[in-house]
Amino acid sequence: MKTVILFDLDGTLIDSTEAILQCFDDSFKHFNLPTPAEDKIKALIGHPLDYMYLHLGVEEKDVWDFVDIYKMHYRQRSKPMTRFLPDAVEAIKEAATFARLGIVTTKTGEYSKILLEHMGVMEYFEVLVGREDVTHPKPHPEPIHKALHQMGIKQTDGNNRNNIWMIGDTCMDMVSAHDAGIDAIGVLCGYGSEEELKRCSKKLQNNTLMAIKDIKNINKADVKRQ
Repeated sequence: MKTVILFDLDGTLIDSTEAILQCFDDSFKHFNLPTPAEDKIKALIGHPLDYMYLHLGVEEKDVWDFVDIYKMHYRQRSKPMTRFLPDAVEAIKEAATFARLGIVTTKTGEYSKILLEHMGVMEYFEVLVGREDVTHPKPHPEPIHKALHQMGIKQTDGNNRNNIWMIGDTCMDMVSAHDAGIDAIGVLCGYGSEEELKRCSKKLQNNTLMAIKDIKNINKADVKRQ
């Protein structure tokens, strides 16, 4: 089976920190509340928006109102305020030479597709699974199972899992991959600390391009052993 590589988005391929922080500020100001400190917001990036708002002190009954305001502003801010992480485009293009690619993110899938089309890379990905596509987001394995299902990959044969990888910058990505029965590489270019990632990942690389090269080298080694 051809190698499959699933990518997280924020902190793995793109940096949308500026847009995220600004949209949280927009939403708290909309409801005449003080915006939490930036470090508190950054510490939660990677989680779904509803989780973030709950853990920033918003009452559960109001969470989805905040999410709606956030999304309204994010549609306007995401394109001008998002950039690729260093070597991310090269990583995508290199991965596409030997693997099938997908995105598994806790961001809203609809806006993520629009953003990646705007950035000129959506054509490299067969699937994109976002927050609205699943009942249980990462760290639950559901998003990975859904992405593989949409790619027509059955995991009934354990051997299939040896060629499937998740690349992400947080333990949520690593736990989701582990529970889905696939391999994972944590990258240090995003929001998860090295100390944190070492606790949940057996493999670490400094950035996504290095992770792709690592997977490619593992593939070559496997071919030689055969």
